[in-house]
Amino acid sequence: MLELELDRDPRTGRRVAVEAAIREAIRSGRLRVGDVLPSTRALAADLGLARGTVVDAYAQLTGEGWVTSRPGAATRVSATVERASAATRPRVAVHHRPRAQTAASQPEVIGLSPGLADLGAFPRTQWTAAVRKVMQTAPDRVLGHVDPQGRIELRDALAGMLARARGVVAEPERIVIVNGFTQGLALLSSVLGRRGTEAMAMEDPNLPQHRDVVRAAGLQVDRVPVDDDGARIDVLADLGSSAFVTTPSHQHPLGMSLHADRRAELLDWAVRYNGLIVEDDYDGEFRYDRQPLAALQARAPEHVIYAGTAGKALAVGLRLGWFVVPPAWVEPIVAAKRTADAGTAAIDQLTLAEIIANGVYERHVRKMRISYRQRRDHLVAVLAERAPEVSVEGLAAGLHAVIRLPPGGPTETEVVDAARLANLDVAALGAFWHHPGRHRPAVLVSYAAPPAHAFTATIERLADVLAGVLRGTAAGRR
Repeated sequence: MLELELDRDPRTGRRVAVEAAIREAIRSGRLRVGDVLPSTRALAADLGLARGTVVDAYAQLTGEGWVTSRPGAATRVSATVERASAATRPRVAVHHRPRAQTAASQPEVIGLSPGLADLGAFPRTQWTAAVRKVMQTAPDRVLGHVDPQGRIELRDALAGMLARARGVVAEPERIVIVNGFTQGLALLSSVLGRRGTEAMAMEDPNLPQHRDVVRAAGLQVDRVPVDDDGARIDVLADLGSSAFVTTPSHQHPLGMSLHADRRAELLDWAVRYNGLIVEDDYDGEFRYDRQPLAALQARAPEHVIYAGTAGKALAVGLRLGWFVVPPAWVEPIVAAKRTADAGTAAIDQLTLAEIIANGVYERHVRKMRISYRQRRDHLVAVLAERAPEVSVEGLAAGLHAVIRLPPGGPTETEVVDAARLANLDVAALGAFWHHPGRHRPAVLVSYAAPPAHAFTATIERLADVLAGVLRGTAAGRR
């Protein structure tokens, strides 16, 4: 994997920036003699550049002697680089002392924790074109104060897309634009707290950060267990919570869908007890075994807040999300948003509206659905061959897999630590449980996050880590 930080100064140009970044990687030791550079196609896709730009950069570096290349062979760091460096090194007697690696020379850790899309696939060209169009056509007042509910252009675009793709009842007047699901949950929690609500029910397991957000607003978190059919809706009535946060299309992090009978049971609870369901549809677009399940909100729009974001479809760093709320909840949540930050950046909203309106967003989702399914299948095949003792679950949808460790096998911590030594960052499932330590150990692995040119090598490295830890545990038992 080759991570390059480009100087995108328009005065120097993109080709020059690529050349400079590769030279620096070689000088710093991140690229060593004989190392293979990514193909021009892969590196161009990863950097969001035209392939011709990378081809020209490689040609320039070849001419300067930094790299070698010949038809049909990989581009490698030239041996002359090391000889040149040695020749220019002063011959002085020194006492060598061990020293820590600099940040530049430390190997890059590949993040495999859930939550990231393939950032290298982000449609940079189309996004840039949309920004350019917005800046050329938007009136000056767009750069003034922002409507805390969100730009009407984005709410209009979302209303059509959500109705079309997810079956959501989503008039623009119901939509509030937020800075990701976490902010939306914080806003809702503050509104509930001011109304006298004491507790919010949440699935167990779920994302720890979401529990922290609810508790920060002064609410108690009530636990709703999850089994093979999804959340145990039968316990809701006994909890006394008036709001329930759920991931019915693809339970996070375990991966199952809420069974049809439980969907009906949940809606019955909301109607009977005037409860509020918060439907976190964080990756509902990415289903591989059938058509994506329609949103729960379509069946009871007066009792469900539907939450979605651009984080999994595009990139989490955009911090763009939306809450589709019952009419009675619009003004309280907008008031909380106004107090929190006065509104989300207008240019970002208009850009997202443009790529939804021109079809880029949905075409990108369709493309990535195919890519992620292929990545998932490759992960399963490699682990079946190299680490057959583990089982891989939660595969019907989403961007990550649950890798269950065998009984009597290694602990989650042992796997996470071993992966870290191999410069891989995986997540332990234990932290997601409300009460860790009483469940079969597993780790969560994103098959979406690695860049395309490094994906195969990353999965093989992961398989080697798992196989090594499993062998070590088995040897320890003997």
